[in-house]
Amino acid sequence: MKRRPEPELMDDAGEARAYAAADFSEVNQAFVDRLVELAGERPSARAVDLGTGPADIPIRLAKARPRWHVVAVDASKAMLDIARRDVLRARLGRRIELVLADAKATHLPAHSFDVIFSNSILHHITEAREFWAEVKRLAAPGTTIFLRDLARPETPARARQIVRQYAGNESQLLQDEYYRSLLSAYTVEEVLAQLDAAGVDGLRVEMVTDRHLDVWGEVR
Repeated sequence: MKRRPEPELMDDAGEARAYAAADFSEVNQAFVDRLVELAGERPSARAVDLGTGPADIPIRLAKARPRWHVVAVDASKAMLDIARRDVLRARLGRRIELVLADAKATHLPAHSFDVIFSNSILHHITEAREFWAEVKRLAAPGTTIFLRDLARPETPARARQIVRQYAGNESQLLQDEYYRSLLSAYTVEEVLAQLDAAGVDGLRVEMVTDRHLDVWGEVR
């Protein structure tokens, strides 16, 4: 099945609210647990989340690593409005910095982050080489990279089956979004080709569930 790209931004306020209201607590906590494991014993770190959405993951990470500073980037003002509310509620405004920017061109300082992470951004991006080039630009030597995203199923029918299995209790809006995201996702082989084209070395790409792939390692 060929990739069917979806819009890069979830900038509709209704869609942003629906996404933020969905229960991703289990998968987001699993993401944070894996990120902390990969980062190892870093008593302090400067981290950046590319495509933060409502910033649930930065909030969880800031609680798990009290001396880390997290820059949370998203190009959707609607998402960042929700993120700002939740960061303030968590009393983490001094440790989580929200930035309205394109993840492919953040304009953040080069080589300034110890940890770079992202959850479910890649399937939104068609110019993926530009995204990985930005990851490389932001990384300092030895930076930990961790990205988790959907992997494209072999057929639309399989995508529908995944939606029913894992999002059957969500709203129709979210189910439709999930289906479009699956069709817009990349395969492991395509992500490896993206990394090669962007000159990013040292990262592994593997399927980790029936619908997710992980990219991780240290930038050389």
